[in-house]
Amino acid sequence: MAETRAEIEAPLFCEEEPAIRFAVEGRRREFTTGRACAREALARLGLPERAVPAEASRAPRWPPGVVGSITHCSGYRAAAVGRARDFDGIGIDAEANLPLPGGVLGAIALPCEREQVRRLLREARGPCWDRLLFCAKEAIFKVWFPMTGTRLGFEDAEVGFEAGSRRFSVRLRPPHRPPKGDPPGLCGRWTVATGILVTAISLPAAEAVHARRKQ
Repeated sequence: MAETRAEIEAPLFCEEEPAIRFAVEGRRREFTTGRACAREALARLGLPERAVPAEASRAPRWPPGVVGSITHCSGYRAAAVGRARDFDGIGIDAEANLPLPGGVLGAIALPCEREQVRRLLREARGPCWDRLLFCAKEAIFKVWFPMTGTRLGFEDAEVGFEAGSRRFSVRLRPPHRPPKGDPPGLCGRWTVATGILVTAISLPAAEAVHARRKQ
């Protein structure tokens, strides 16, 4: 993973330029810094510098054999990558640690999640739990779409925060929930620092899980 709180001025590859051809300056800086983080993360895997174009869906198109995710919010940019032999998907998201605007929680949370958030806001000091729920769901979506080509709605994934830890569990809801249950390892982590929430979730590759079980 590579992250920064500064804007990075770095040249883009020609394959990357179409994604921001008509973008305003702020969006161009955001995109450029995100791609710089992506290249740094790839370098940490031992891979050469190369383009990370945007798909029509705006998701990054990673080099063959690589999965990953890019995130950005005001004052923070990051990219996380891994080898496809080890991970089926990686998703990260960052948000300002601020309460959601009025009415948004009801639009993005299931009834059980709304009750969980209300309880945590009463009982557990820490992040803005409503915003953290949103951030966790965004990370889940970034794992799911590149793997399946289908988009999850906010109602399609149920998030549970584990008391006393910085982990969260994920339960997919029908019709996205597989007949044999959720994929193993479908859980994530979160952190908060200097006003920024970051969530991350990685799904181990089925082959990697099988190899570990044989050891």
